Amino acid sequence: MTTIPADHIEIHVPDAHTHHAHGPTNFIWKYVFATDHKVIGMQFLMTTLFMLFVGGAFALLIRWQLAYPWSPVPVLGSYLFAAQGGQMTPEFYTMLFTMHGTVMIFLVIIPILAGAFGNFLIPLMVGAEDMAFPRLNMMSYWFMWPAIGCFIYSMFHGEGPASGWTAYPALAEVLGEAQTWWLLGLFFVGISSMMGSVNYMTTIINMRAPGMTLFRMPMTIWAMLITAILQAFALPVLTAATIMLICDRVFHTCFFQPSGIVVNNGAASIGGGQGLLWQHLFWFYSHPAVYIMLLPTMGMVSDMLSTMSRKPLFGYKPMVFSMISIAALGFIVWGHHMFISGMNPALGMAFMVSTMLIALPSAIKTFNWIGTIWGGHLVINTVSLNSIAFVSMFVIGGLSGIFMAAVPVDVQIHDTYFIVAHFHYVLFGASLFGVFGAIHYWYPKMFGRMMNDTMGQVHFLLTFITFNATFFPMHMLGVAGMPRRYADFQLHDYLEHLMPLNQFMTWAAIAMGVVQILLVINFFGSMLFGKKAGMNPWNANTLEWQAPSPPPHGNFAVTPIVYRGPYEYACPDVTDRDFFCQTDPPIKNELA
Repeated sequence: MTTIPADHIEIHVPDAHTHHAHGPTNFIWKYVFATDHKVIGMQFLMTTLFMLFVGGAFALLIRWQLAYPWSPVPVLGSYLFAAQGGQMTPEFYTMLFTMHGTVMIFLVIIPILAGAFGNFLIPLMVGAEDMAFPRLNMMSYWFMWPAIGCFIYSMFHGEGPASGWTAYPALAEVLGEAQTWWLLGLFFVGISSMMGSVNYMTTIINMRAPGMTLFRMPMTIWAMLITAILQAFALPVLTAATIMLICDRVFHTCFFQPSGIVVNNGAASIGGGQGLLWQHLFWFYSHPAVYIMLLPTMGMVSDMLSTMSRKPLFGYKPMVFSMISIAALGFIVWGHHMFISGMNPALGMAFMVSTMLIALPSAIKTFNWIGTIWGGHLVINTVSLNSIAFVSMFVIGGLSGIFMAAVPVDVQIHDTYFIVAHFHYVLFGASLFGVFGAIHYWYPKMFGRMMNDTMGQVHFLLTFITFNATFFPMHMLGVAGMPRRYADFQLHDYLEHLMPLNQFMTWAAIAMGVVQILLVINFFGSMLFGKKAGMNPWNANTLEWQAPSPPPHGNFAVTPIVYRGPYEYACPDVTDRDFFCQTDPPIKNELA
């Protein structure tokens, strides 16, 4: 592989950089309470990958109950449900689907994208030495642990949280104390994310290397910037709503309690609030949160596909403006989650049309990804396969989202397994395949070694097959009328014929869980036995590949000066390689 000659990096050393020459040497301050963005990014990565397996274990328990209702749970049943002969209890099942959604959304997808990759990549890709606020960055990670602690405590306190990850009143008002601990966990997650969003915006806007204009930024950085703006404007709404619901439960206020006398943890209080107010506040954040879970992956996949296709990204500026459009429209479509709440039909029409409009910028991105691959010299490896899978799964999830936006259709399939299929194709099929590709792509920059590509391709192929075997049949179950969050479908004669399909999906899900062991082996094994990576093993032209692998404290020995865009591939004017680095100065032909 070609490495970047040292003379392609311009020298510009401000005096302010000298205090970053040497990082902390004490283990605690270097790896635990770290302020180095790269270490914090890897802390987020390790934590979220662990939580991915925790949330996946919850999903397998849910699937077992749906396939074999009230039968003994293998392996864990004798420990968890000894008093019931190894059988799951209804209360435990309700807690399971609550915590599965909680873990996967708030402790996996959002922090692995914004926390892990955002932290690691932003300073490197904009040519900065660190985040704008390193200590605030450290706190954004450590505020995750009170959240994790509150969520875990809520699971083992009483019957656990049982309102689903959406925590709708009035159910969330009257449940036991565990629900309060769950809400505290949600509060700490929100604080963590807001800290990160402030840091990301400040770093990207104020700390770009000389010459790094906005339209020379890679799509990953554009995605992280737009995601940070979404978090900064949407998260305070959810955080305020969470505080209001905690006050309802603890101090017997009445923000969400309906009129009349209600009982809250044994104490009577006068109602007068609106339960639907929570839904408006919750979804005002949680629909933009869908794009918080998608936009970073869109940016990373754009960079990976361009590099692996050896071709400039097709339609760079339309891609930027389409992401901005998706973010802007994401703020005005929250009501499509509430079509059956009794809203005015005219308002429902407005939400329906605005939701359908999001398909336009999404289609721009999809066709531009295809245009990037078309005619390029695509390298088939784990990175490109996972990136293409992201595009494919995003299309399937997006297409179902278009006609779900129609009010008459949504009325029929709301809260059925069709909805479950849709958001798993978007958030697992799209986001996690993108994450798998990103792990392989930036692993050599993180650890200085390459992951095993053969094992990575086997992991991709088996995950792709088992994922579709698990989630595609959910579309059929939803059309047949199978509701979500039910524990036993044998009680309903019209659903009993769906049990064989549920059993097939369960075994596919178990196989998918087992396949992830390959990722664990590859990830940790490559740290010790992986092939040593050079500075630029992918022949990419963005700034992070012009730092050592792994980068030292302060990232760059000298501050780079940027002369070019991030996708200058297939360049005929270069003799020893097929791309220009962002720091390559103009050559004579270009000046002429």
